[in-house]
Amino acid sequence: MEARDLVCSVKAVGSSGAAQGLRTVRAAWRRRRADAKGLPARGAERARVPGVVRDARPGPGGGVVRFSRSELRVLVAVNGAVFWGWDGAGPEPSYALAGPCPEPDPRAVLEPDKEGGWRVVAERVTVTVSRHGAVEVCTPGGVPLRRDLPPRWWEPTAGGGPARWTQRSEVAADARFFGLGGRASGPRLRDGTYRLWNTDPGRAFGPDDDPLYITMPVQLVVADAGTHLVFHDNSWDGAVTLREGVEGAGSDHDRAGTSELRMDGGPLRCWVVVGTPARVAHAWASLTGAAALPPAWALGHHHARSGFGGEQEMRRIVAGHHENGLPLDAVHLDSDHFDAHQVFTVDQDRFPKLPVLAEELRRDGIRLVSIVDPAVRATPDNAVYRAGAAGDAFVRDVPGGLVRGVGRPGEAVFPDFTHPRVRRWWGGLHEERLAQGFAGFWHDMNEPTSFAAFGETTLPRSARHCLEGRGGDHREAHNVYGLCMARAGYEGLCELEPGERPFVLSRSGWAGMQRYGGAWSGDVATGWPGLRASLSLVLGLGLSGVPYSGPDVGGLDGAPSPELYLRWFQLASYLPLFRTHAGPRAGHREPWEFGAEVLRHARAALVERRRLLPYFVTLAHLARRTGAPYVRPVWWGAPEDRALRDCEDAFLLGDGLLVAPVLEPGVERRVVRLPRGRWYDTATGRAYEGPGQVLVDAPQARIPVFARAGAVIPVLGDQGAVELEVWAPAPGRAGGGLVVPDSGDGWDEPEFERYAVRRQGRRVVVECEREDGTGVPSRPVRVRGTAAG
Repeated sequence: MEARDLVCSVKAVGSSGAAQGLRTVRAAWRRRRADAKGLPARGAERARVPGVVRDARPGPGGGVVRFSRSELRVLVAVNGAVFWGWDGAGPEPSYALAGPCPEPDPRAVLEPDKEGGWRVVAERVTVTVSRHGAVEVCTPGGVPLRRDLPPRWWEPTAGGGPARWTQRSEVAADARFFGLGGRASGPRLRDGTYRLWNTDPGRAFGPDDDPLYITMPVQLVVADAGTHLVFHDNSWDGAVTLREGVEGAGSDHDRAGTSELRMDGGPLRCWVVVGTPARVAHAWASLTGAAALPPAWALGHHHARSGFGGEQEMRRIVAGHHENGLPLDAVHLDSDHFDAHQVFTVDQDRFPKLPVLAEELRRDGIRLVSIVDPAVRATPDNAVYRAGAAGDAFVRDVPGGLVRGVGRPGEAVFPDFTHPRVRRWWGGLHEERLAQGFAGFWHDMNEPTSFAAFGETTLPRSARHCLEGRGGDHREAHNVYGLCMARAGYEGLCELEPGERPFVLSRSGWAGMQRYGGAWSGDVATGWPGLRASLSLVLGLGLSGVPYSGPDVGGLDGAPSPELYLRWFQLASYLPLFRTHAGPRAGHREPWEFGAEVLRHARAALVERRRLLPYFVTLAHLARRTGAPYVRPVWWGAPEDRALRDCEDAFLLGDGLLVAPVLEPGVERRVVRLPRGRWYDTATGRAYEGPGQVLVDAPQARIPVFARAGAVIPVLGDQGAVELEVWAPAPGRAGGGLVVPDSGDGWDEPEFERYAVRRQGRRVVVECEREDGTGVPSRPVRVRGTAAG
């Protein structure tokens, strides 16, 4: 026993309570023994590189280039996405892809290149393979976007384990890196190493904590030459080391930016998508699947708290919102509403008539949302455990016994969500939740987390998983565990309530998780750094393909100052998921607890969120159909603007609005960087011209929000009907926008309404575009900003 582990064991017993602390100590030792016996020792390794090219064989969309010690398959799909895989790796099987591999581009041609290499030429991209295995992606005009150097594998000389590998890539010196899932230190990813292993930090986190709950090998690289996304389809543990380039390094040339990916196993295969940010997002969504469309109520205000005392306490909180004029759309119950923290149960002492309460809330327009943890208490009196054990639903170890860990209910076992039969069983368990009156679900602790006094707080890496019948262990299954759990919940709800769109939030996930719902920040720390990290997470997830997410307003624990709470509240009112939450040690966090001034300003933020609901509905439909996130970096429409690429304290909400939150204490005015074009301060109506920086007021009452000239923003009018808020285009310019009407919480696909805006003298003309021409809008129109022209 190492001294450090002994100290951790003693601390665990003292801090977690004797019983739970001892469980975490036993779990840590069980995990260590399981991996010592179940994982082969690596021993000596032999390095390998592809070698020299031998020949090539054309095929649909590209072909196969053969080297002396490997082979490379290159394919260009009809949507312009490029795939390549080494050592015979193909696009499937994949947890990220939404369906079969897209059709190859019949116009893509494999042909010889100079100096003995080969290249695949397609309409949108050219892929060049050198004679030693370097792969270069260029624009149709021949401008290089990235160059992947020949990979290197380390293979055990005597068998016993997968090959590790490294792939080093070069990008332009001016390039900036984004993505990699939910990162607290972004959204621009600076020099450093980012691990690819979904991790519960075990405490409230801030910008310096990495990794967190959602890691993805998805990078968005933005440079003067163009934008591209690269996705290495491999769910094993790994790390990405990024280094931004330097222009003018050395005497006559730039130093390229570099990305070095190291993986502990699994296939070396990747997808690359080239184009504008909007085109890249659309192609990425076509590969990994359309985002689940949240029900309309999920775009409103959610409130959660650990430790609701019971039904009367919940009624008091809901009444407080009503009495203070605070719109409320959903209330979330944490695991303390379970019977002894056992999933799919209810504490009957505190919630004796939960279905009655849920029906009362629904009549007031408020939905009830239940937490769902994967850990199942391993005791014979637990019906879920008995059913799962009888159906062989839980993860097993190498000898065949159940893997036992520690969760909130105590000693626990974990469903194997990589098995289709287990997903169907787990999805069916939601019938109990629906009978209790719940309308939505948030998945927690699904990295998965198994408490341990020392070492990793997850399942043993040797634990066995089905992996859709292929078989494998937790090294491959860990990162997709939360994704597969979300799939189980989503598909189960579709079967149980086929007429309603499911609402599923997940703390953990992987590429493609947007097919089943959204995400929330997890346990962000209370403090100004936590506020900044909240925005980083939402932007990073959106660029990784997850458009619906948001933080816990105020952070998990601690006591935010009234100013911090208000600024967090104001930011969140413009994010897709708007949820106030407080951990078990945070006390009461309702807006009226922070004084009359905070209450007044919070009410104003909520009223504005309610007014903008039609705009959020429109953005949700656009995210589903185009892949574009609701929340976008300010460089989204102008990635060639270097100043915008470095702007991290503002964001675009759709195409029409720019939001500049206050992220530091004591700020009453702030500088905002605007993209090109005319922008109106929505509070004052004053017009500003971009690109450039402007200094604007940011009083406690509001944060700066700008509307793009020519934008059409659907809003709720005073009578509750949707109106068009049109911001006047600049002289000589035009505008327009899309509106998607709310079709309820079912599956009806509403028709898009398209509007065009133009100046005619000092008048602003708004027309509805139809198949048979243009006409007068059927909705009321309010034009703003006309005095600026």
